[in-house]
Amino acid sequence: MSLSSGKVAGIISTGRALPVGKITNFDLEEIVETSDEWISSRTGVKERRMMIREETNSSLSTAASQIALERAGVKPEEVDLLIVATVTPDQPLPSTSCLVQAHLGASNAAVFDVVAGCTGFLYGLHVADQFIRTGAARNILLVGVDTLTPVIDWQDRNTCVLFGDGAGAVVIQPVEKERGVLASKMFSDGNQAGLLYIPAGGTSAPANHLTVENRMHYVKMNGPEIFKFAVKVMAESTLKVLDMCGKKPADLDFLVPHQANIRIIESACKKLGLSMEQVLVNIDRYGNMSSASVPVALDEAVEEGKFKPGDLVGLVAFGAGLTWGASILHWYG
Repeated sequence: MSLSSGKVAGIISTGRALPVGKITNFDLEEIVETSDEWISSRTGVKERRMMIREETNSSLSTAASQIALERAGVKPEEVDLLIVATVTPDQPLPSTSCLVQAHLGASNAAVFDVVAGCTGFLYGLHVADQFIRTGAARNILLVGVDTLTPVIDWQDRNTCVLFGDGAGAVVIQPVEKERGVLASKMFSDGNQAGLLYIPAGGTSAPANHLTVENRMHYVKMNGPEIFKFAVKVMAESTLKVLDMCGKKPADLDFLVPHQANIRIIESACKKLGLSMEQVLVNIDRYGNMSSASVPVALDEAVEEGKFKPGDLVGLVAFGAGLTWGASILHWYG
């Protein structure tokens, strides 16, 4: 392994896969005490995708990956590293990445999962960049996927209105410096773990009739504290990585934020002095898809022709852990 390849990570292609099922705010009015106006004004969400039939985390991951690989002209057997960022695996063992590897036929890839909440895709991008910079990998498939609807308490209106299911994938290859990832950084604060978590299902609280009866297998969230945390770190981490590569907010062509709440996005952009025209937003159609939010937004932007080669693009996210992170890249195109 070379200590330095002289290259950086460039996103060569993108892909996405979304469940066919939808649940709208009007559907939720029939389930919990809420309304379309309440949800829309406080979160920006109008509808979200929901797995039905035989859809799974790994099947969505596979579908998104197949699109990204085809667009990149990379065969599954040419992938030498597969990273899946998720907190909602099909099962505790084996990793989702092993299942996706088998579905794709990516027989030559080393694989592992990244568990970093909604920041998972950015953690994965940071890791992929290190593999590229050292020359340890050349064709990396990075998937951001979460299927949260099975772990949402549909009796809790504070969480059930927010989350949806989806997967986004990117193919990453070595590119010349100044044409890929310029800077990225990961952050975490485990002292705040209790703000967003699922109490049971692990080895400290294995599933039993009491954990099920007490609804301990669903997401629990302190919304007000998460909101304050998110607005602060979204702006601060973006400024940090901009400074790392000698850039300022005014240099950004686009910002791709984690889609958790439209008010969080608007507040962070105000702190950065950005207009909403520079920001990719799809929360109204998908809700919070956790690790899938950023790569799905990237794929939609690519399909719509928003990015030009060389555009300066910022990515930023926060999530359970608590974790957060940001990246700045010149779009490879």
